[in-house]
Amino acid sequence: MKKWTFAIAAVFALIAMTATSALSASITLKSIKDRGALKCGITQALAGFAFADKQGKWKGFDVDFCRALAAALGVEVKFIPTSAKERFPALQSGEVDVLFRNTTWTVSRDTRLGFDFAGVNYYDGQGFMVRKNSGIKSAKDLDGATVCVNAGTTTELNLGDYFRSNGMKYKAVVYETGTEVRQAYEAGRCDAHTTDASGLAAQRTAMKDPGAHIILPEIISKEPLGPVVRHGDNQWGDMVAWLLNATIVAEEKGITQANVERVRNSSKDPEVQRLLGKTGSVAKDLGYDSDWAVKAIKAVGNYGEIFERNIGKNTPLALARGLNQLWSKGGILYAPPVR
Repeated sequence: MKKWTFAIAAVFALIAMTATSALSASITLKSIKDRGALKCGITQALAGFAFADKQGKWKGFDVDFCRALAAALGVEVKFIPTSAKERFPALQSGEVDVLFRNTTWTVSRDTRLGFDFAGVNYYDGQGFMVRKNSGIKSAKDLDGATVCVNAGTTTELNLGDYFRSNGMKYKAVVYETGTEVRQAYEAGRCDAHTTDASGLAAQRTAMKDPGAHIILPEIISKEPLGPVVRHGDNQWGDMVAWLLNATIVAEEKGITQANVERVRNSSKDPEVQRLLGKTGSVAKDLGYDSDWAVKAIKAVGNYGEIFERNIGKNTPLALARGLNQLWSKGGILYAPPVR
């Protein structure tokens, strides 16, 4: 009797394991593989982060993460520009497989809207930009101001919170796209322009006279920006998260776009060997081919290379690493162990 009991239990355990495996298989990954292309949702035009050059080729910080993910998957990448208003319906409907565009991780987006954030690729905060000749030196000087802001964003909500909490009055002038906000501000339709500090730096580079505008010192919010996927496809979420983590670990370990092949063949570091597919089952566990991280890093480099090439100190944005520096160098950029 006991033998039959154990046999039946074993059968049910096998059925449960098979069902769990089937449920965890990624629908998104299958769709990507079937079409041979990753559909990556990006912003419509933001200098340094996602913009089309004169030849129509997409470039930027977020664009490079899309390219890295596509390279890791061994497929082409199709860029889908979205406004702040369009981005979530595009993800919900399956028009895009992932969002890599300045999107803030919040509890409502993580729950009520039915999304999962696969980490943070840029730690930011909201600020204000004003004309240098306005005499405004602080956000506290904006009482009674008109402020240009992007509709359907945390920026719009934070703006109201800041003025209410400080007993100040303001008038929001709302536009659907970041480009429209910038153009309205530059045309004098409002006293200040507000968005993430990185976005302000990007928008300023597109103005006729960037030097005529200053970004005020106050940061009024936390804006952890990161890739977004649909809730419920756990394998796909893991693949996106570990793609981001791979670029961070690569910087920690000194793995670059130029040396990744050599490091894969020569490194004795156990974590590097696991990341680059020489040992262990990391790739298989995630659903990638063994050389997924090699292909991603070879395509765009490590996190530091992506940052410096697109938005770093030698670019028009000239952004400091700040919080986005590695944890070992004074920042808070940190990836879990590859184990």
